[in-house]
Amino acid sequence: MAPRVGRIGVSLLRGHAERYVLAAVTVVFILLILLPLAVPAIALLGADGEQLSASLRLLQSAALWGLVLKSAVLAAAVTALALGVGVPLGALVGRGRVWGRWWALLLHALPIFLPPFILALGWFHLFGREGLAGGAASSALLFSPVGVILVLGVTFAPVATVLTVLGLRGVDPSLADAARVAASPARVTTRILLPLARPAIGLAAIIVFALALSEVGVAMFLRVDVYPTVVFTRLGGIDYNPGEAVVLALPLVAVTLLLVLGERWAAGGRSVSALRLGQRHSGGGNPRSSGVLPSFVAWAAGAMSLVPLAALAWAARDGYGQVGWWLGASLQESLVTAAVAATAIVAAGVIAGHALARGRPGGRVLDSLLVLGFVAPAALLGVGVIGLWNRPGTQWIYGSLGIVVLGVVGRYAIFGSRVVASAVAQSPRHLEEAAAAFGAGYLRRLGWIVVPVHARGVVAAWLLTVVFVLRDLETTILIRPPGRATLPVRIFTLEANGPPGIVAALAILHVVLTAAVVAIGAMALRPGRRA
Repeated sequence: MAPRVGRIGVSLLRGHAERYVLAAVTVVFILLILLPLAVPAIALLGADGEQLSASLRLLQSAALWGLVLKSAVLAAAVTALALGVGVPLGALVGRGRVWGRWWALLLHALPIFLPPFILALGWFHLFGREGLAGGAASSALLFSPVGVILVLGVTFAPVATVLTVLGLRGVDPSLADAARVAASPARVTTRILLPLARPAIGLAAIIVFALALSEVGVAMFLRVDVYPTVVFTRLGGIDYNPGEAVVLALPLVAVTLLLVLGERWAAGGRSVSALRLGQRHSGGGNPRSSGVLPSFVAWAAGAMSLVPLAALAWAARDGYGQVGWWLGASLQESLVTAAVAATAIVAAGVIAGHALARGRPGGRVLDSLLVLGFVAPAALLGVGVIGLWNRPGTQWIYGSLGIVVLGVVGRYAIFGSRVVASAVAQSPRHLEEAAAAFGAGYLRRLGWIVVPVHARGVVAAWLLTVVFVLRDLETTILIRPPGRATLPVRIFTLEANGPPGIVAALAILHVVLTAAVVAIGAMALRPGRRA
């Protein structure tokens, strides 16, 4: 009887394996995302009467809410500039004849993969008071809210460009061909193609706003007060006060919820995987149009991405020889953190992305949780991670780079899930159904069918995650253990007091490292390459 009961139990476990695995992954991300984001509210509710009164008085400050509004306005302005540049450029590149389209787009997109404060440093060496083309007027403009908007807008514009291009590639070319019979190319683009690409453009707006709202490096470098820097100074600056940081993080909860709702609206009620981002429509645009103008604009936009980096390379001319001494262990810690975090994210992303693409129960819930982790301001997530893990029983995690890995996994897990979901959604189900019919269990189907068939998507997810973890400053700088620093943190902390040539040389090292990862990924995953 006992062996029969055991067989029944194993059969039930195999029959519900997908549900149990998905539930386990959801629990993990509740621990990594939802609980940290709930810590500020829980801490406030658990405070005694005197602490609660002091906290409420802090939230009643008009200056505090003025800074919240200022940060939101700056983020909105950055988003408007990024869309104003990126959407027209994406339409031109996506539908026009561009020579070397994908390489030009990749060059233009390079700033996405770099810490924004490194680009700000490059613009400083170009337009600062002692820069190559600088003076008092250009320096005053750079070190102002307008400078923050311009630097971040130009940095994040490629997000809008790339997503517009991908969104247009998902549009059936026959619609544009039919419209051209009675309308000009410009009218076809503005009235038909761009409205159909609305989910991708809306997603770009949400991503840019979330990134701009979380950015602390550029604002601190350009000496502009924004709300996230207030939280940062309470956790990592001379005004260290974790209790106040918890309270100050509360206004960001409402912003986070609005961003999650905005992401759902942008996706039109569907997953991003429904955008069919990998579809291979020709996107050739108007067959009568010349490729000279689109090609010139595309490559000029790519060249513009190199301008601040060229200024940075010039400023580093005397510092290259001493990079090794100043580098310390930061390069190693960056690479280890990125590799471990990306591997964990992709492992979870295969499960979450497959569930999302196949419409499994719980897939949308987990996807919403991962979206929450990304769009939540880094200051809010950092406060929660510190409050949750800074305890005697978890010091073995909190005092190591493990805490950084946990933080960035929660923040960037959406990249692994969405990239895998986009790949899986565009493939037929018959291979999985055939394997299931022959008795292959859920984990076996994942390992022997889903991952091999969608290997390009899995590799793309891993490389994309590596790059974003390598560029992370906002999350890492808040939760890193004392004495430990990734390369962006090392550059940022040296910027205030380190030799300018050394700081610039370290920044160029980060650029070279990132460019190498991006180039490897581009060569391995370029369009037309057989899987």
